Amino acid sequence: MEAEGGEARHARLELPGGRRAGPHLPLGLGLLRIPERAARVGASALQLFSDNPTAWHRRAELPSELPAFRVRLAELDVSPLVLHAPYLVNLAGPIPELVEKSVDLLAHELSIAPLYGARFVNVHAGSHRGTGVEAGVNRLVDGIEEVFGRAAASEPLDGKAGPARTGLTIENSAGGGDTIGVTIEELAQILEAAAARKLDACLSFCLDTAHLWGAGYDISNPTEVDGILARFDALMGLEKLSLIHLNDTVSALGSRHDRHMHVGEGRIGAAGLRCFLMHPALSGVTFLLETPEMEAGWDMVNMARLADLAAGRALTPGLAHSHV
Repeated sequence: MEAEGGEARHARLELPGGRRAGPHLPLGLGLLRIPERAARVGASALQLFSDNPTAWHRRAELPSELPAFRVRLAELDVSPLVLHAPYLVNLAGPIPELVEKSVDLLAHELSIAPLYGARFVNVHAGSHRGTGVEAGVNRLVDGIEEVFGRAAASEPLDGKAGPARTGLTIENSAGGGDTIGVTIEELAQILEAAAARKLDACLSFCLDTAHLWGAGYDISNPTEVDGILARFDALMGLEKLSLIHLNDTVSALGSRHDRHMHVGEGRIGAAGLRCFLMHPALSGVTFLLETPEMEAGWDMVNMARLADLAAGRALTPGLAHSHV
């Protein structure tokens, strides 16, 4: 079947165990075109930014198309929707002014998420900026508590817009720049501190495969993947793993660098990514692609490659015009 522009429309990617998958799509497509593009590439889930991810300033008014956007996502059964928090958010840092701005920004994202119909807001664990992991974790949890309080106290939203309370997912780090949440043990430390304040009910985690690799986890080896998931389960319970960013990487193992690459074209490789995608312990987890050049057609290629991984076949060829 052909889609607009002569592009073949891909069949919806069906994965075992109820797990869903989709790309991070750019807002530049236009809000009402995003659900159509997600369906065109075979997605059953979606991630996007609500606004500029590298700016503190948020738009004065939310898009008027939001009701139609939610309706179309529901019609196409694209769910869950994840809003990725801006990159500037750092609740773990030692500078009070920046923490305050981070709290405001993340509280804003949580308060508007139901209007998008988003089930999760995903945020990076942040950086302790040389003050140590323990101090960073404590500040992160302080910030989460303040964020939840401000989001709950914000202007009431339309109850039909989405979930009553959007969950917050904390993403693991590759380890560069004094970041926290680099190891499974550090993620467990965050959860333990949050649970001590009864903040854990709406808190879960996102594992980024490129970040795991940068942190030194050799996930090209299925045995290592098994070990990571077993460790996560033992320390936190796999019910606290909501999202996986399924990205390949060109960074060296343990380099603490984070450079995403198309599925199967990096150092992790197809076998390691397939182990996550099809792992029997990950039933119900949502897989999201954050691979380069989505707007240039690689969203369709990488979604097709997820279908290839699931089927155990050779990967769909890439695009000749890639500039990665």
